[in-house]
Amino acid sequence: MSFFEALMLICFGAAWPFSIYKSYRSRQNSGKSVFFLGIVLVGYISGIIHKMVYSFDLVIYLYCLNAMMVSTDMVLYFRNRRYEKLNSTNSIMFS
Repeated sequence: MSFFEALMLICFGAAWPFSIYKSYRSRQNSGKSVFFLGIVLVGYISGIIHKMVYSFDLVIYLYCLNAMMVSTDMVLYFRNRRYEKLNSTNSIMFS
């Protein structure tokens, strides 16, 4: 197991809970890019596949945890997009 690979995943993973919390509480997508989230998710999935095929070790769990957090943020992105559409429709109806 690579100490530096694990450290990188821990550092990257430390940011996701804050992003998820902000997305959940604000119900807005300001500053979010679903394209960026998708690229990051593909990267984590690639890391998982690499660990499964070439060098299985405990770091795979960090890849999985990070991928789950990015997936959660993506789900919240689409939820928030729906809220934003509903709010814009309601503001048009009542203005």
